[in-house]
Formats: sequence, C-alpha cells, structure tokens
Amino acid sequence: MSGLKRPIRMGMVGGGRDAFIGEVHRMAARLDGSMQLVAGAFSSTPEKSIESGRDLGLDAARCYGSWEEMLSGEQALPIDARIEVIVIVTPNHVHFPVAIAAIEAGFNVVCDKPMVLSNEEADTLVAVQQKSGAVFAVTYNYTGYPMVRQARAIVSSGGLGVIRKVMVEYLQGWLATPLESTGQKQADWRTDPARAGAGAMGDIGSHAENIVSFVTGLDVTAINAEINTHVAGRRIDDDATVLLRLSTGASGVLSASQVCPGSRNGLRLRVWGETGGLDWKQESPNELLETSLSGPDIVHRTADAGLGKESQAATRLPAGHPEGFIEAFANVYRGAAEAILAGRDDGEDFGYPDVRDGARGVKFINAVIANAGRGWVTYE
Repeated sequence: MSGLKRPIRMGMVGGGRDAFIGEVHRMAARLDGSMQLVAGAFSSTPEKSIESGRDLGLDAARCYGSWEEMLSGEQALPIDARIEVIVIVTPNHVHFPVAIAAIEAGFNVVCDKPMVLSNEEADTLVAVQQKSGAVFAVTYNYTGYPMVRQARAIVSSGGLGVIRKVMVEYLQGWLATPLESTGQKQADWRTDPARAGAGAMGDIGSHAENIVSFVTGLDVTAINAEINTHVAGRRIDDDATVLLRLSTGASGVLSASQVCPGSRNGLRLRVWGETGGLDWKQESPNELLETSLSGPDIVHRTADAGLGKESQAATRLPAGHPEGFIEAFANVYRGAAEAILAGRDDGEDFGYPDVRDGARGVKFINAVIANAGRGWVTYE
C-alpha cells in the first residue's frame, strides 16, 4: 500500500439521489483517502442536483445546478482550492460532452464505462486527452482485484506458456423481466438505446472484453457475434455470445447476458495456455485456481505469501480477511490519484485503465453490435 500525500479534490457529475453507481464511486474514492468530494452537479434537474449535494454535506456554494455551472464555477476559484478531477457517473450518452469539456477546462477525469458511445467519440476523446496530458481513468473496476492482478502476472511471466483458449462470461438475471416498464431507474436508462447505446454488451460485455485484455495482454482481432433481445418489447440487446480470435492465434468465447434468472453478478474468466490454466470468479474473488500439466492444482488466495508485487500492492488486509468489490474499485481510484499527484498520465505504471483502454472497449462493443449475424469479421 502506497501512502498518498493528500486526497485529490474531486467533483462529480451524476450520482445523485437514488443513483446506485455514484455512491459506489464515492466509497471507492474515499477508502484510501485517495480523493475528497468537494463539489458536484449530481442530476440533470438543477433542484435535485443541489439537494443531492446538500445530502452529501457539501458546501452549498459548490452544489451546482449543472455540470456547465460546475466547470465555470470551479475555474473561477484559486488553483489550490478548485477541484482537480471530475468523476463522470451519468448515463452513457452524457460521458462524451462532459469528458471533453472537463479536459479542455484543465481538469483530470475519471469516467465510468463504457467511456463513450461511438467510435468517432472515442477517437476524438483520445486525441484531446493525448494533447492535454490530463490523467484519464476508466473504471473497469474488476482489474483492481488482487487475484485478477495475480492472474495477469502469471500470464505475463510465461507461467501458462503461449495462450490457446480464453472463456469469459458475465451473467446476470436482473433484467429477465421487463423491469423497465415499472419505472425502476436503473432499468429505465440502461434499456434506452439513446442513453445507454448498447444493452448487455455495453453494460457488462465491456467488462468482459476488458478483463480478457488485461489478464492476457492480447488484442481481439476478429469476432463472430450473435446478439439477442429476449424480453418482449425491449428496444436493446439483453444477451450476446461472441466468438473471439486473439492476436497470437488463440481462440475465445465471450458471453454476456442479463436475462439469466438466478445469476447475480457472474463474471468468470478462464484462460488456458500450453502448460496450464487459470480460473477466477468475481463472486469468489479472493481465490484464483491455477492448473498445470505437470503438477497438482494450486489455489492462490489474496494476501498469501509468494504472490506477485501487483497483487500485493492491491491488497489491504492480512490473509484470511476477504476483500471485495469496493476495495477493487478503490485500487483504480488510488492509481488515478497517484498519477494526478505525480502529474503523469500512465495507467500501466500507476495501475488504472486509461483512455486507450476505454476506446478499445467502445470499438469492441460497436463491432459486436454492428456485425452480429455476419460471420467472422476482422476489425481494429
């Protein structure tokens, strides 16, 4: 665990009353003292935004009615008082305009996934960020688990030999019925094509693609995709299966579905190489199974002796004390905070997914949606 000199001053866009993910981000940001929320524009409704800020105990002068007001208001403050990073936790269609404006106004950014909706937006955002040098983190939070980082270390060290096969699944059941018709807030916007972009592929398939890339270090070079909408009347995909070809010739299968009754948050990654394999499940995140041709199975556990430095750096508690979702999320925030303090946009070095990871994810989602049912399609 690295010691931060001070918390980064944080402003938030979105995440107001009744929002699930906003509070998750706030808990993750403050777990290590990485960031301190000092300002926000928490809703598209000015009154609700200001009320949400007061709920969180913020100075009334820094509870803004819109994100545009927050940008101008914070820029007017002395540099040692204004926010340093803007956290974007809005519905997906708002990510791009806020992120671009934040960077151009001189702020760093932490953005929920998917980063933006279109490939053009992704390319534009990468170009603007690269020119500015701002730190830009995308909250693919599952990369923060100690055992996911241990899996990455095993693969990168050659522990499995050349990778041959990857299987990743992310299965949920919360949208197995037309929940959006009840007015439930999360279901309402996540099943709206205008606000979400893609359905299951954008919401959870993006995590599946990211964890494959993070652990294996391989790029997806071709896909053969099928997407479905199983719930009658739904305007967006709720189920997808994608065959993958990876950059070293490995093959893979990605399954993302939100219509699997009984499945809660079933993210699972399996990787096989020439000499062994790995198996990790998000609902049992503190264990990683390693198999081998030449020896017995090994179960790696969080905080055990002999783990790689990446896993150790992501661990807070002694062995036998479970660490979970918020802690993994907080590792992404801590990496971004360290990068901001250092004045260096370097996700690889500081341990956070960056704007390039976000752009790759957007292009994968759009390739799946655009090419479903067309057979094998190569893409970049």
